[in-house]
Amino acid sequence: MGLGDVLRVGATGLRTRPLRAWLSALGIAIGIAAMIAVVGISSSSRAELDRQLAALGTNLLTVSPGTSMMSGEVGVLPYEAVPMIARIGPVTQVAATGQVPDVNVYRSDRIPEGQSGGMTVQAAELAMLDTVGAELADGMWLNEATSQYPAVVLGSSAAEQLGITGAGVDVYMGGQWFTVVGVLEPVALAPELDLTALIGWGAAEAYLGFDGHATTVYTRAEDAYVLDVAGVLAATADPSAPDEMSVSRPSDALEAQQAVDSAFTGMLLGLGAVALLVGGVGVANTMVISVLERRSEIGLRRSLGATRGQVRTQFLAESLLLSALGGLGGVLIGTAVTVGYASSQGWPAVVPYWASVGGVGATLFIGAVAGLYPAIRASRLSPTEALATQ
Repeated sequence: MGLGDVLRVGATGLRTRPLRAWLSALGIAIGIAAMIAVVGISSSSRAELDRQLAALGTNLLTVSPGTSMMSGEVGVLPYEAVPMIARIGPVTQVAATGQVPDVNVYRSDRIPEGQSGGMTVQAAELAMLDTVGAELADGMWLNEATSQYPAVVLGSSAAEQLGITGAGVDVYMGGQWFTVVGVLEPVALAPELDLTALIGWGAAEAYLGFDGHATTVYTRAEDAYVLDVAGVLAATADPSAPDEMSVSRPSDALEAQQAVDSAFTGMLLGLGAVALLVGGVGVANTMVISVLERRSEIGLRRSLGATRGQVRTQFLAESLLLSALGGLGGVLIGTAVTVGYASSQGWPAVVPYWASVGGVGATLFIGAVAGLYPAIRASRLSPTEALATQ
């Protein structure tokens, strides 16, 4: 038989029992759709992360005082830390924030002091917005004028907790009313700023008793020298106690988060493989039942001259067609799920080519394995034995 004859004869069983064929193919389709969707969503998430890092840059470093091993107390950055770091050759931008201790932010002066919601107040240098790659959701950033007066820019989470959606309202901090001049979007590379109220350095000193010590210095370096700058950053920030300085690269935290997501992806792929195996068992069950129901057909074909190999090829082709139907349907469903989810999250939709090809290949393999025993069993039926069941 030619290829066209094999496909036509193999499709006969599917056409005569369409409901059973569709249900069996559905089992395969669910497994493949699960695997394609998991790989696609994971790849789309990775593409979004790459897009964010390309926009925000991977060259941001932070340095902050750590805990002293001798006293167990948190260290203090010297006043000269920021200008000293700025003198490092490959450094392109530097900006600092300094936490104002014992000061919280409230929507009203009637709220008890203990109900701070975890929000902190920090003094911020004017270059901080550009250095960390933050954007404003509303209003404006601090400038030379507003940084000297009771004006504040709220992080996204702080504004949400306070019930503030835009600039122009007042908040209460340290016995003083401050006017909200801006609200930030979530800051991907500096999420600690999301739950923070940021005021000018001069205003913090004048109104809230800020001591002027930076607690975090954000540094941008040339891409080719990021690791070199990271190696000297602690000693430059505090030459007297470099071991007490903590240096980090925020983009590494995003990469670590992606690694955790990859672990979950592996687990979900395992679940998809189990679903695919269950679908293969369904195909095998369908084919075994098909052989039992079609013994008379097998006997008639053998009596008319069909060889064992031709009967075996017929049932194996039927199993492969059934699996291919489920595989293609699963790829389409999985792709649609990926596109729909990625679109809802604002991500680029990515379905790797290897996942689609591998999904169809896996279904054909499952179909071949599942259909091999029924095909061999059908080919071993003798014409007299098969016709005797009529």
